[in-house]
Amino acid sequence: MSKEHPPEPLDFFIWTVEDVGMWLEEINLGSYRQIFKENGVNGEYLEGMSMFTTEQILRFIRRCHMKWGDFITLCKELRRIKVACLKGEQKVRRPWWAPPCLSVFFVKVAKRNRQSRIVSLKLEP
Repeated sequence: MSKEHPPEPLDFFIWTVEDVGMWLEEINLGSYRQIFKENGVNGEYLEGMSMFTTEQILRFIRRCHMKWGDFITLCKELRRIKVACLKGEQKVRRPWWAPPCLSVFFVKVAKRNRQSRIVSLKLEP
């Protein structure tokens, strides 16, 4: 994806390492862009973080040299995206690999199946 087209939050779990880097810039965590890239942190990895054990979280923080406050910001932003997806607040777009003739069909199906796209949202009271 280019600078003109930041990654779509609805598709965060299929973000590339580059998409994650652009998103880090958007949420003011751009200083971690290179280390995330070196560690291969993509959207699928970010999605899996919600299932991390305490030991895995600590290992991630050490490996990426993150400050606790920055890690909390990262988690809050991920949760914000997931909640927005569940509420249907994210724009649905045709993926790059789908032919234009399927645009209308894809958008209708994606809107209907929006909740199934979020794998592990944990809502807190």
